[in-house]
Amino acid sequence: MTYENAVEKIHSLLTFGSRPGLDRMRILLDRLGNPQDRLKFIHIAGTNGKGSVSHMLASILQQAGYKTGLYTSPHLKDFRERIKINGEMVSEQYVIDFVRHHADLFSRVKPSFFEMTVAMAFKYFADSQVDIAVIEVGLGGRLDSTNIITPLASVITNISFDHMALLGNTLEKIASEKAGIIKPGIPVVIGTRDKTYDFVFEQKAQTCETPIEFASDNWTTTINIDGSFQLTRKNGWHFDHLTSELKGLYQRKNIPTVLETIPVLQQAGLKISDQQVRQGIERVVTNTGLFGRWQTLSNQPLTICDTGHNIDGLTEITQQLKQCRYRKLHFVIGMVSDKDIDSVLHILPQDAVYYFCKASIPRAMPEQQLAQKARQAGLQGEYYPTVAAAYEAARQAASSEDMIYIGGSTFVVAEVI
Repeated sequence: MTYENAVEKIHSLLTFGSRPGLDRMRILLDRLGNPQDRLKFIHIAGTNGKGSVSHMLASILQQAGYKTGLYTSPHLKDFRERIKINGEMVSEQYVIDFVRHHADLFSRVKPSFFEMTVAMAFKYFADSQVDIAVIEVGLGGRLDSTNIITPLASVITNISFDHMALLGNTLEKIASEKAGIIKPGIPVVIGTRDKTYDFVFEQKAQTCETPIEFASDNWTTTINIDGSFQLTRKNGWHFDHLTSELKGLYQRKNIPTVLETIPVLQQAGLKISDQQVRQGIERVVTNTGLFGRWQTLSNQPLTICDTGHNIDGLTEITQQLKQCRYRKLHFVIGMVSDKDIDSVLHILPQDAVYYFCKASIPRAMPEQQLAQKARQAGLQGEYYPTVAAAYEAARQAASSEDMIYIGGSTFVVAEVI
């Protein structure tokens, strides 16, 4: 079996869909020797920001000297991006061996793509004897494949509209699904307080008799002229001129969430200094290999890509675009059909030139349909059959003083990177 064969086998499980529930996961892990029982975890859910928070926490733990596992999704280019230790992807050989050695088990249990991937991550982390593993929820929380663990801390970044068909069509319902990772006696950190749904988390924490903190209650964050962050907690703990390799302005919400989690980990016995916190946030991309978060691809013209793909994420991006200096904005965009596309299109800048495209996945909205919807929202541009063609057209049209932005979907960014 080659690595390509193994990945093809794993991806074939996508035909089973998301298949919420933990019964298959329990059976699968039991047959693998319950590797999760030999690990310490941090569990992270949320609509936006959970990837950035996961990577920053992993980077901090690496700086503190801990052998750190990191499980995230989706991947951009290589399946192995989902499973890392100290920034290094799982080896191709491990993936091959895992798929080959457990073929009979998979035939009997019939796990979903996500169940098999999570099981592989837990087994790999246990086999590698990591000190701690940072685990990002795939979808929701309550019934997500990762919700089989008992972590040192549960973290929920924020709540926004996304995956409504599976999680519910109100913020309260979505919050209830995310709150499913809150467990008895395990401290929980919430990134942003919002009166629309914060009571959901408070009630769940009360039921579980566990402490809860809202990072937005405790931290004041300002952005300095040089782009660095000034952060002060209400107890006086502070970080002056904190910089990060993650440049998006939305990190002003994610960094306090990370900082609020550190005391929980310290109380659990982990030794983490302020200097290691600073270095971990500063070096997050170097340490973990994270891509696609307000990532600069070129400087002339300035070319930025970002994986933000829902109304909340793209609202933050449009605000950041207003602070960028350029003569003309060229916007390469593709989206998947199950998003709230009409709402997103109505918040995008109307003075940009748009290049509508379709990522190479079945869920992607056809470029002609996206362009038609965009015209109804007052956006103007041409459509292209592929991401590469749209990007090339933008590059040909843009001058050195212009800006190219690429986004709308994780899959669009993946094809550009």
